[in-house]
Amino acid sequence: MGTAGGGTDGVAGERRQLINVAYRLLGSVTEAEDAVQDAYARWYGLPRSRQEEIRSPGAWLTTVTGRICLDLLGSARARRERYVGAWLPEPLPDRTEWDQAGGAGPTGPADPADQIVLDESVSMAFLVVLESMTPAERVAFVLHDVFRYPFAEIADVLRRSPAACKQLAASARRRVGAARTPVPAPGRADVVRHVKEAWESKDIAALVGVLDPAAVMTADGGGMAGAVLRPVEGGTRIAQYMVAIADKAPGLELLERMVNGVPGLVAQRAGVVMTVAAFGVSDGRVTRIWAVRNPEKLRPWAWS
Repeated sequence: MGTAGGGTDGVAGERRQLINVAYRLLGSVTEAEDAVQDAYARWYGLPRSRQEEIRSPGAWLTTVTGRICLDLLGSARARRERYVGAWLPEPLPDRTEWDQAGGAGPTGPADPADQIVLDESVSMAFLVVLESMTPAERVAFVLHDVFRYPFAEIADVLRRSPAACKQLAASARRRVGAARTPVPAPGRADVVRHVKEAWESKDIAALVGVLDPAAVMTADGGGMAGAVLRPVEGGTRIAQYMVAIADKAPGLELLERMVNGVPGLVAQRAGVVMTVAAFGVSDGRVTRIWAVRNPEKLRPWAWS
């Protein structure tokens, strides 16, 4: 992605963009940060003369980060086969809510989660669809459709022809479908509020009313927190399960919070976040619930 001429000015300023690319590719804040750190280590490991030959250091870093993520996506499939229960992407809080709470995390403004732009391409529904793609499809689609990189540059990342990268992106695009058309925020927030109220009152009938009959709930405990290992299917079964959870967890407080840029719920006990739930909504009803309980994935929420 660009060689011959130029210098190293502004290299550090590329970090935000790289974190945004890597999180969408990997679905993990921690892995995204590691990938970007690795890319910078490779940059600073270059001889000064080689750095000066590179026309666009930012483009070079994007290429390297993309290749690192591609390798990680390949190995992640094997790791996730050994994962306890379902694997879900790491949920992200809204930074403005952190600020209102007076917290900024231990690393202050450099926290990678703080640098991720919250838009439709990081909604849980969208990230889950990205998980269904092959690594090459995901890289081609995210770089082209989300970040508008030309296929000539994506070809450099994937080491394939621009035409082949275009086909990969087209294949990935067919998988996306409705994931890119979320319910407008006001309507979605109302639905999530109804879920919260019905859950708090342990009203199974009210929960069934707000859940689509074919709704599916997926929970990610990672073997570190109690969670159903297989998806719960059907509005009635989900409602019964949610009420059973409430019965077993006295003192659990439900909070309406933005999760990956859209309205969701956070369950906390004694000020500690236990669960972050994201919702898929269609026609005024919840169609999907993604509940993340793995504490390792909830670290960005420790200051929410």
